[in-house]
Amino acid sequence: MARILSRSTRQLYSSQCILQPQQHAVPARFYAKEAAPKALKGDEMLKNIFLDVKKKFETAVGVLRKEKITLAPEDPAAVDQYAKVMKTVREKAGLYSESERIQFTIKSRTDGIQDARSYLLVLKDIRIKRGLTDELGAETMMMNALDKVEKEIKKPLMRNDKKGMALLNEEFNKINQKLGIRKEDLPKYEEQLEKKIAKAQLEELKKDALEAMETQKKREEFNDEEMPEVKSLDIRNML
Repeated sequence: MARILSRSTRQLYSSQCILQPQQHAVPARFYAKEAAPKALKGDEMLKNIFLDVKKKFETAVGVLRKEKITLAPEDPAAVDQYAKVMKTVREKAGLYSESERIQFTIKSRTDGIQDARSYLLVLKDIRIKRGLTDELGAETMMMNALDKVEKEIKKPLMRNDKKGMALLNEEFNKINQKLGIRKEDLPKYEEQLEKKIAKAQLEELKKDALEAMETQKKREEFNDEEMPEVKSLDIRNML
């Protein structure tokens, strides 16, 4: 299927379309890479899963203990640094980036789907569940392209129909051209997505820190103490 990119949002959604994540993103689930486990039985499988998660967790914490994270989502430099740290965590612990997680989800959920329409409907469902918005109406354009092809071939389009899929890809290429999309730009869009996610995660961390300090201030023994600026906190001291 073709890659469709939203030029205005420049956010990588999947190998098919580029959509923008909502701002209320939560911190990534670092410690459970979505890979099918080997065919093991009972306790042995659970033990291996536990050891794998434990190893990833310890690797991630090891990185976070060395890297300074500033809780200042309003500061582009702090966001860039946080994104860099999270990238290091993913690389060393062997974890998926957000775009890789989405692509894995697409692959796992679309295996065995034979018709193009059901495939696109699954993409829509994944988008909604991932909290992504389709600002430019990419889904509508894709469905309109599919309607046009199915009207031309006079039957539902199956994914193993090489001629029909070639027609659909031509229509998708027209959409790409209309949006000014180039395949070689995808790495840049993916990086921008990761930074956007990093900013959302920093906002969540800052919010949690502020709530914790407000709770602390209500305790009698801390009445006379002045709460520090959130951005001055060093998370490494809390690990």
